[in-house]
Amino acid sequence: MRHTWRRIAGPVLSVVSVVALTLGATACASSEHSDGLLVYNAQHESLTKEWIDAFTKQTGIKVTYRQGGDTELGNQLVAEGAASPADVFLTENSPAMAAVEHAGLFADVAADTAKQVPEQYRPASGKWTGVAARTTVFAYNTTKLRPEQLPVSLLDLQQPGWKGRWGAPPAKADFQAIVAALLALKGEPATARWLAGMKTNAVPYKDNIATLKAVNAGEVDGGVIYHYYWFRDQAKAKEISGNTALHYFGNGDPGAFVSLSGGGVLTSSRKQQQAQRFLQFITSEAGQEVLQKGTSYEYPVASAVPANPALKPLDQLHPPVVDPSDLDAKKVSDLMTTAGLL
Repeated sequence: MRHTWRRIAGPVLSVVSVVALTLGATACASSEHSDGLLVYNAQHESLTKEWIDAFTKQTGIKVTYRQGGDTELGNQLVAEGAASPADVFLTENSPAMAAVEHAGLFADVAADTAKQVPEQYRPASGKWTGVAARTTVFAYNTTKLRPEQLPVSLLDLQQPGWKGRWGAPPAKADFQAIVAALLALKGEPATARWLAGMKTNAVPYKDNIATLKAVNAGEVDGGVIYHYYWFRDQAKAKEISGNTALHYFGNGDPGAFVSLSGGGVLTSSRKQQQAQRFLQFITSEAGQEVLQKGTSYEYPVASAVPANPALKPLDQLHPPVVDPSDLDAKKVSDLMTTAGLL
């Protein structure tokens, strides 16, 4: 079978490395996948473990998983195509789901599962569904910025006055999903201008945690991250967030983008019924309560389960409307590379 090679935002795997990953994955799957489901998991490992344990307890169906990043596992699924041993793909962000969807590798989500998820939390195509959500926020150091000094829009951060004063993790799929939303909302010229401003103004960090640490330490005034990193630290000793607060852009601004964590069943799965049942469980009340009551601090999106009470309610975030299937990871990667951010 001849595969079509596609690039998902983030570091590109060479043809040799992708083939090696594919062959290695297929070989080890023969034993681990013989009597249960295999999930390619790019969601946080601890969260998926909770889902798996609860699902197996309820159904008796065994589930194993292969852990990796959105980019890594999305690339691997596209390379494997119909030969993939995976039954289900879970991600932190939507662009990798969109890339696998556009490769034609997802089965339709079962109607009973789709009914559990409001329309705004799943793509119009019906090829996968949201299973959790996280919102973009601007974490800021409260000793350096007063509320009236905060940016009104994410787009403000390209202005000269913000030079050297904010940070973000450009190489992470998390941040690239935010840029993908900006691209979908404002178009390529505006996104390219914003990225050029980011190259001039922003301090790059390794990931969301490093960005939050830098804001807390006063290295920068603020940083663009996802909300739950702040809430997780606040629930503990506040070691990397004690000097900070969160700013929610709201008003349909690109900086209020809510990124969907996705789940989909592969068309190549030989266990379609069990795989669909697993996805149905994650979006059920019991599955969503893992988000509400656990330590992930991500938002439930299905079965009318409310968020952890510590979080700002999802219906008060006022995010922009973006079809997650329209998030173009490859174009974002190209634009960020041109801007010198990758």
